Amino acid sequence: MHRRLLVVLVPLAVLLVAALGVPLSVSVAEREIQETYVDRLNDVGRFASLAETALSTGRTEALHRELARYHELYGIPVAVIDTSGTVLIGPVGAYQKAARNEPALPRIVTAALAGTRPEPSGDWAPWDDSALVVAEPVGRDSEVVGAVVTISDLSKTRQGILVRWAQLAALGLLPLVALTAVAWPVSAWVLRPVRELDAASSRISQGDLTTRADAEAGPVELRRLAESFNTMMDAVENAVQRQRAFVSDASHQLRNPLTSLRLAVESLEPHLRENGEGRQVYDVAVDELKAMQRMLNSLQASARMESIRTASPVDLDAVLATRVERWRALTATAGQTLTVEVPAGLRLLEPPGGLGSILDELISNALRLSDARVVQVSARVAGDGAADGAGSGGAVEIAVRDDGQGIDVSERAQALRRFWRSPRHQNVPGTGLGLAICADLVGAAGGELRLEDGLPRTGGDGHGFAAVVALPVVDQTS
Repeated sequence: MHRRLLVVLVPLAVLLVAALGVPLSVSVAEREIQETYVDRLNDVGRFASLAETALSTGRTEALHRELARYHELYGIPVAVIDTSGTVLIGPVGAYQKAARNEPALPRIVTAALAGTRPEPSGDWAPWDDSALVVAEPVGRDSEVVGAVVTISDLSKTRQGILVRWAQLAALGLLPLVALTAVAWPVSAWVLRPVRELDAASSRISQGDLTTRADAEAGPVELRRLAESFNTMMDAVENAVQRQRAFVSDASHQLRNPLTSLRLAVESLEPHLRENGEGRQVYDVAVDELKAMQRMLNSLQASARMESIRTASPVDLDAVLATRVERWRALTATAGQTLTVEVPAGLRLLEPPGGLGSILDELISNALRLSDARVVQVSARVAGDGAADGAGSGGAVEIAVRDDGQGIDVSERAQALRRFWRSPRHQNVPGTGLGLAICADLVGAAGGELRLEDGLPRTGGDGHGFAAVVALPVVDQTS
């Protein structure tokens, strides 16, 4: 994460270096080229004055020697040409060789023979390879009899400019290197507590309420944030523990009085008339007491299961090996058929409280509430893990389907709420807590409990009920 801070600082430093270095580099290049151009102008001006005298007197030997000596010293071909472009004085071979590579030469020569001083040729950028062509007319106005032309190779000048630019770039990078050297440890020091806080939040979201952030590292502001975070988590953990303790204690404390009350009510049975009104009241009271006992048992079981908030990897084969035979016995007793279609080798993240308890509840619902003939347990890998096997992402979907009554689509969302029961099941023993608790536990493991259409009914009048548990795939090596 500290790289994100560098992503901000480095461009700022680059812009600063560019803002300071680019104008300076451009000014260095312009000054070098301008000095060279001025030197060439002075040279061709002097040669044009000498050429005018030499051509008018016919004494060209001295000018020829001077032009040859100039070419020998500086490597710059300079020639005096007439109005037809023919070289009159100067190193003819060197001039013609250099002229062949300069497309701007005819324009410059034409302008000089017209009596004007033409603009210099070529692009003077250091990465360009054109020469500097400078021409000066010999004579004035209508008396122009020729022109002096120099073709200067600027490769050495450009090389010098590039060296200057490299030096300036190196000097400009020094602040950038210094800034990076300082920003790297500083950003690591600032962002390390942020990473730890993010990791703590992730563990808390998975159900570990005992996680705390490091309140001793990083800047003062982050330490205060970590302290506030820890204080908040202390309050949350205490509240959750008090809530679970209250549910557990209340269920336990109410169990004995409720049991005594049930015994007292049942002891009245011998004193009731067989067909009297008291018998009906007695039956209602006993049923209500039984329902209250089931409710207390469910609340106590919920408190115990929810106190275990850590999900862990488990082999689905191992879970089913301890459950399937009991499920077969229960379904056979109820006159139902159980089929299990689960591929071997599936490994998934087990919810708090155990995957077996959740599957037991789903099987129990199918037995008690659906009036089904067939109950089917199946599993498959869905998502990314389906392409290349378990261990690369995705989820294992475990479905418990039946061909019974089912639940209307409009009731499925309510079925996952606590204490909700379908109007069709009001006279069936139950508390309305089973699916809601299962959904909470599956969600704590990063999964999802969905209610869907089940198996087709035998009469072809719709589908039964299906509960699908989707849990994250776990790598086989973990």
